[in-house]
Amino acid sequence: MIAPDSRIYVAGHRGLVGSALLRQLEARGCRNLITRTHAELDLADQAAVRAFLAAEKPEYVLLAAAKVGGIQANNVYPAEFIQQNLAIQTNVIHEAWRSGVKRLLFLGSSCIYPKACPQPIKEEYLLTGPLEPTNRPYAIAKIAGVEMCHAYNRQYGTRYVAVMPTNLYGPNDNYDLNTSHVLPALIRKMHEAKRAGAAEVVVWGTGTPRREFLYSDDMAAACLHLLEQPEERLAPLFGEERPPLLNIGCGEDVTIRELAELVRSTVGFGGALTFDTAKPDGTPRKMLDVSRMAALGWQPRVTLAEGVARAYRDMMEHAEIN
Repeated sequence: MIAPDSRIYVAGHRGLVGSALLRQLEARGCRNLITRTHAELDLADQAAVRAFLAAEKPEYVLLAAAKVGGIQANNVYPAEFIQQNLAIQTNVIHEAWRSGVKRLLFLGSSCIYPKACPQPIKEEYLLTGPLEPTNRPYAIAKIAGVEMCHAYNRQYGTRYVAVMPTNLYGPNDNYDLNTSHVLPALIRKMHEAKRAGAAEVVVWGTGTPRREFLYSDDMAAACLHLLEQPEERLAPLFGEERPPLLNIGCGEDVTIRELAELVRSTVGFGGALTFDTAKPDGTPRKMLDVSRMAALGWQPRVTLAEGVARAYRDMMEHAEIN
């Protein structure tokens, strides 16, 4: 169990994932939370990470720091996506081990799974087929992080866990249309179209791919639920054969068209939806099998409709967008 006085380092605490973890930890009464901004600590600098972890000596590390983005960002900046993510996770995982960290949680992404996976996607489907080309550099970096956790557990007896959340959204999301994921991008597009009185909003692709979405606070609650499990319940994760990998999702998906219609209704945009079929669709379907997390007693609480409404309110609080 995580004690209220446990020293916990949240890497990437200002982002969508890290800020949700911080909120959940604070709600549980944790008072020894360690954070650093990028300006204070460059996680790509191994010497800086080594000095920081050696000085702070956290008991837990929640590795949510990463370079992330949607299809467009992955297409334009593939070198940054693989180099920066490899550097960040290599430094944090290795130096966490050097400084004696008790438990580390590595946050990945469901894009690590092959493009043509059977649905829903089970953890054992990792490395069973080709990846989606539009985000392969990012996916390969995250796969390397999963394998690092597995390797350190096997060689050093650590108890590092990798969790693969489905598509996340919520407070502190990225609403930059050049780098954001599909749901925040749709919220921003619909809001701007409504404000401008536009006749239509153009959505990338055919609208037929299916995606699963999870509110970020639900994801964070799942992560802490996992860390609070007694050792014997997590023992199957730490065998020699399979990586210590768990999916986190809601077990339901919608088409991009259905998502766009929900966002349009939530924002109150009265125009038409037009689908640009010249733009890439990405993976046809990507829904996670979440039976392992369910067996540990966790279920999400926030519905997609409620979550989109919360996300829209959060975006409206950003003065630069209004």
